[in-house]
Amino acid sequence: MGTSLQLADRLVPGANLEAYIQAASRIPVLSVEEERDLGERLYYQGDVEAARQLVLSHLRFVVHIARSYAGYGLAQADLIQEGNVGLMKAVKRFNPEYGVRLVSFAVHWIKAEIHEFILRNWRIVKVATTKAQRKLFFNLRSQKKQLKWLNHDELQAVADDLGVEPKVVREMEGRLASQDTAFDGPQDDDDDTAYQAPAHYLEDRRSDPAVQLENADWSEDANGRLMQALMKLDERSQDILRARWLSEGKATLHELADKYGVSAERIRQLEKNAMKKIKLQMAEVA
Repeated sequence: MGTSLQLADRLVPGANLEAYIQAASRIPVLSVEEERDLGERLYYQGDVEAARQLVLSHLRFVVHIARSYAGYGLAQADLIQEGNVGLMKAVKRFNPEYGVRLVSFAVHWIKAEIHEFILRNWRIVKVATTKAQRKLFFNLRSQKKQLKWLNHDELQAVADDLGVEPKVVREMEGRLASQDTAFDGPQDDDDDTAYQAPAHYLEDRRSDPAVQLENADWSEDANGRLMQALMKLDERSQDILRARWLSEGKATLHELADKYGVSAERIRQLEKNAMKKIKLQMAEVA
């Protein structure tokens, strides 16, 4: 056992994966008594050597769990490494008084770390951000046995099984089917296909400094001409237009009628005439 422990100590998954797996598989599985003794030494005495032996004796289980996530296109060594992080977290929190084997306790922590790694690295754009979406992501991946889209009955069955609405399953299915695309496109694209890169159709022309400056100049010029035209009106017409169109609380025709002692229809006429004069004067200035 000592030789296997020393070999596993010197290896990391990324250096020589096959050698690492073989070394991990040669480390004997702890008996119930051995595991409890090591667990008590770590839990009550903080024995670091006991923690090391608990971790090393369970590396084979991490390899087994990591292999079940081989379909995500990520390096097996990275998955194992992340699973080992989860194993160490589990060992640190393991209480031998619970009466369960460490492997049963550690499965949650191992999978949690692997899940986090997959979600961080599977796509550039995150496909699952909430806890519910993460659960749906892994469950839907495991339930979809074929590459084709789910039909109505299959969609409903998955939704019922996971306790979500069918539209949520369909949305996640779309995310799983999508692929990352380089914004500028591949470097070897020819002229016939280069236009398909997102850089050519996702351009936001509103951010063009020239367009922004032009819009700002036009707005400033229009406001200036409006104020000039407004100042050429009589005071009552100015007040009516400001009260009706330029103030936060828009006044009603009846409110202005009461203010000037005329009918609401007369206020409407004055407003209409003032608007005509404004338009004519702005056109002349332009």
